[in-house]
Amino acid sequence: MENFTMSGSTTFYALGLSYKKADAVIRGKFSLDAQAQSDLLLQAKAEGIESLVVTSTCNRTEIYGFAHHPYQLIKLLCENSNGSVEEFQQAAYIYKNEEAVSHMFRVGTGLDSQILGDFEIISQIKTAFSNSKREGLVNTFLDRLVNTVIQASKKVKTETKISSGATSVSFASVQYIIQNVADIGNKNILLFGTGKIGRNTCENLVKHTKNSHIALINRTKNKAELLAGKLNVIVKDYADLKQELQQADVLVVATGAQNPTIDKTSLALQKPLLILDLSIPRNVDTNVEEIPGVTLIQLDDLSQITDDTLEKRKQHIPAAEAIIDDLKLELNTWVNGRKCAPTIHALKSKLNDIVSAEFAFQKKKTAHFDDAQMDLISSRIIQKLTNHFASHLKNENTSVDQSIEFIEKVFQIGHLAPNKASSPIEEKYKINLS
Repeated sequence: MENFTMSGSTTFYALGLSYKKADAVIRGKFSLDAQAQSDLLLQAKAEGIESLVVTSTCNRTEIYGFAHHPYQLIKLLCENSNGSVEEFQQAAYIYKNEEAVSHMFRVGTGLDSQILGDFEIISQIKTAFSNSKREGLVNTFLDRLVNTVIQASKKVKTETKISSGATSVSFASVQYIIQNVADIGNKNILLFGTGKIGRNTCENLVKHTKNSHIALINRTKNKAELLAGKLNVIVKDYADLKQELQQADVLVVATGAQNPTIDKTSLALQKPLLILDLSIPRNVDTNVEEIPGVTLIQLDDLSQITDDTLEKRKQHIPAAEAIIDDLKLELNTWVNGRKCAPTIHALKSKLNDIVSAEFAFQKKKTAHFDDAQMDLISSRIIQKLTNHFASHLKNENTSVDQSIEFIEKVFQIGHLAPNKASSPIEEKYKINLS
């Protein structure tokens, strides 16, 4: 895949931070809640960024978009989060063009997930895509790319076994509880926060622990009640949090707040307590570990848990990568087709000009010149010639940029020069995908 640039000067980038290099503290600083993501999109629009999407999960915060320089996107991220440029430089990654496209495919298909085959991220990409589209920040290429990644995600999930078995952050947390808490079916389990990870964890707790002492607390009580109604668990008032903490044997925190919601002052314990913090930024202050009997397990600790399911999933990586390669090839073919169209149209126009000039010359020299017949013959010849050029440009083994440059030079197609306007797609997208 060659370069993808916009208006001859911007480049497609994927940049951000993930669990691979950034620990939970740094990821927390760059985490973007819904309001921050909305603010970032509005700022991008105001600063002339034409197209981008932004995602933020417990494992990664990323921007995919077009810019003259990646710093334009880094600036957006840092100004809408609590992270600094210096911290970004230490833990982040920046991909462009082919690598950026490949990265989005791997993320969207679960190959880059902290737990292999966890497809939670694709719903985040869909939401981010919808948000950007609503703000008019999705151009033709990004629209096609995201939809192709969504298609790849579906195919990988249905045509391979890379997501077989119950393995996700929520499942790993429940497995940890089962393996480390004796007689779990009779323990008091408190789930604080009912976001997506909280809901999934609650479902796994009910399914795998057979525990009838699971209680939910959420700042917005009706959300907890909706979940409790589906799973037949108990809802407690937020005002009773401290009291419920004293009774709990296991506490799962998934509140999604920007600052800790649990610290050592929240706990007045008289028995051991296992705390699992599934939030990014961290919602449990590490000072709770100063309390005797408290064990704190954080998100990154859970990702280290491996089992037979994960080992089996690794066997299906090649099949997933083959699906990705096929769909990337389809994307490349579409991109090259969009790129070639202006050149083919210009070539056809040039050939028509040559024919018209020759007709004018021959009419002066030839009596009874048959305009209609010659028009028909010349049109068919021109169409066949341009079809041959089009087939060559669309061939996957063709170096598209070199071929287009050659055609422009040979036929002196001057209106495709960089300082003059061509068709909208060629003017805005200069794509190289061989």
